[in-house]
Amino acid sequence: MTTHLLGYPRLGARREMKRACEQYWAGKASLEDLREAGRAQRHYNWSVQQQVGLDWLPVNDFSFYDQVLDTSLMVGAVPERFHFLREGAPEELLFAMARGYQQGDHDVIALEMTKWFDTNYHYLVPEFTADESFSFFSTKVVDEFREAQALGHAAKPVLVGPVSYLLLGKAKDSELDRLSLLERLLPVYAVALQALQDAGAEWVQLDEPFLAMDLCPAATAAYSYAYRALRRAVPELKLLVATYFGDLRENQSLALSLPVDALHLDLVRGPEQLASVLAERPEALTLSLGLVDGRNVWKNDFAASRRSIELAQAQCPADKLWLSASCSLLHVPFDLEQETQEDVLTPEIKNWLAFAKQKAEEVVLLARLATDEGKATYRAALDANQQAMDSRRQSPLVHRPTVQQRLRQVTPDDTRRQSAFPVRQAAQHARFHLPYFPTTTIGSFPQTPDVRRLRAQLRRGDLTLQQYEATLEEKTRDVIHRQEALGLDVLVHGEYERNDMVEYFGEQLDGITFTEHGWVQSYGSRGVKPPIIFGDVERPQPMTVRWADFAQQQTDKPVKGMLTGPITILQWSFVRNDQPRRDTARQIALAIREEVVDLERAHIGIIQIDEPALREGLPLRRADWPAYLDWSTEAFRLAASGVRDDTQIHTHMCYSEFNDILDAIAALDADVITVETSRSQMELLEAFAAFAYPNEIGPGVYDIHSPRVPTAEEMQALMEKAARVIPARNLWVNPDCGLKTRGWPETEAALRNMVLVARQLREEYAPTLL
Repeated sequence: MTTHLLGYPRLGARREMKRACEQYWAGKASLEDLREAGRAQRHYNWSVQQQVGLDWLPVNDFSFYDQVLDTSLMVGAVPERFHFLREGAPEELLFAMARGYQQGDHDVIALEMTKWFDTNYHYLVPEFTADESFSFFSTKVVDEFREAQALGHAAKPVLVGPVSYLLLGKAKDSELDRLSLLERLLPVYAVALQALQDAGAEWVQLDEPFLAMDLCPAATAAYSYAYRALRRAVPELKLLVATYFGDLRENQSLALSLPVDALHLDLVRGPEQLASVLAERPEALTLSLGLVDGRNVWKNDFAASRRSIELAQAQCPADKLWLSASCSLLHVPFDLEQETQEDVLTPEIKNWLAFAKQKAEEVVLLARLATDEGKATYRAALDANQQAMDSRRQSPLVHRPTVQQRLRQVTPDDTRRQSAFPVRQAAQHARFHLPYFPTTTIGSFPQTPDVRRLRAQLRRGDLTLQQYEATLEEKTRDVIHRQEALGLDVLVHGEYERNDMVEYFGEQLDGITFTEHGWVQSYGSRGVKPPIIFGDVERPQPMTVRWADFAQQQTDKPVKGMLTGPITILQWSFVRNDQPRRDTARQIALAIREEVVDLERAHIGIIQIDEPALREGLPLRRADWPAYLDWSTEAFRLAASGVRDDTQIHTHMCYSEFNDILDAIAALDADVITVETSRSQMELLEAFAAFAYPNEIGPGVYDIHSPRVPTAEEMQALMEKAARVIPARNLWVNPDCGLKTRGWPETEAALRNMVLVARQLREEYAPTLL
């Protein structure tokens, strides 16, 4: 039985690629230094997979930033504003498209960024125009295939499939149908595939995750047309179409009819599809069984996987079966062997886990267990796996009766504010006396190298907790004074004590553990260490009150209490898979509710509960949306509704398409919502206007993921766009996300412009606001 992976993590076991990219961006490393770091990471990844024993290794799954952006460069989909960089180093063009470019006479905004399906990974959205032309612009996929081949690896190039690529993009012309560009795009894919075949490729993997989505008739036709065309172009090349993140459902016949050699199935998200696919499988088609979870960190249950393999073996020849993970391992940490600190990750919990390297080993071991000889040879491994499964099911660490009892006591009244929004709005205006177009930020301020060094010194024991907190107090005073000097209306404490907006809470909640090196790429060089929710969740003590209270004592202006919402903690963690996600979300919501009530008792009058992952958690199929939206919005309200009318609840969302879930966003009943709109040039607000969103809203006026400083003029233009569709009295002025990743000079320059814009807006709209 053939073994392979769809992709491997590229950030590095110790975030080597993060450091390499950021050193290059800072001018502290050369382009050749960056390229050498990329080569070293690719070679290491391939060697690990080869040593594990995989038959085929993915190539072109590596990227300096994002695989969709790499695809845009491959097919020459470079927006005109970046054309001045086309003749230079490809990395410079790639980074400019990802991060924006502000140098000399050029001041160019980045591509829009949004979530990769229902993951916490972000991709760069391709832009298409009616006169779009494509060409084989970047040969990266061929170059990396040759690189792997030269090292003696059995390499399988990986590409984003042509239909999914178009569907991932955005039409910049309102009348343009993205799929109408397919006829122009396919010849470029044909050239790329031919180049791979000429270089010696036997198999090429084409990722088509949209086959697990609801498809319109045009998309269904596009799939049939595209793969017939590609088959004609490269009749000898073996093509594997990979679907993942869900089951095929009504797209099953379409997927099985494509003229390709192999089809990959996600049997973690859609285990029930295997039987029907086997029944309909064309005789010549190879099936790739994605049985190892590529999205979560739990060990594979060998007994359950073996049942699926045996079902497939009963109906499919061995040479037509491949084994793999459900999707690319991009979404899990690199190597569990890196976790050596037992006070961070206990041996008992560690025994339940598998990271990327271990998941690759599971794929190979499952293939060996599928033979009679393997069943005898690897009996000890099978027994050890069963013991780990039993240990987790029976562990008292997992089940907390007090949490279950508290959940049973929740009533519908616990999920409703005392009064409707208009009553609350009047009470809040009377309490805070904020000006129209109030200014604020989303929460974090620059986490400069000295802040990161401070945390490292505490971890090493070089600082006492008292010394550490004294320094944080100095930094908190400083950030309060900086905000006052800038003229912001609602302040934040800067979040210097927080390593990450989810990990910080995961470290303080029972039922959640964390890792030392469990980094996962979120976008570009940005890595996160998702907590691991292994059991029932509860809050043993206040988590944020100390710092919010300290910051509020430094100023007469309101300081926001900053919390991460239950759905975002759920979505950005590795979640237990032994109970419904809804139940875990409600447990987290109760813990956050206790924190909200404690903040209010500490006289924090504005509390922000961030939910950037609400849209991200939406199921891929519309039929599954209502159930998810019901329990996810209920969880937010459960967290937020224990306060008085004059306590103002904010929430924040970013980098997602919200147009189709505005009912659910309104159902959150937050007093103020801040959203990302700068990269999309306020397009999102048109949907809020059409919906007549009832509460207050802060559209992000500048992109914090780019180092460029926006001008006051462009921010004012965006806010005037917003004021045309949202009542001016309900508008706030803020960046589109937290400022943690930025430097102080650019942050202060941008916020100075932002405050100036707010003041100008107050003068301009004063007559209409009286």
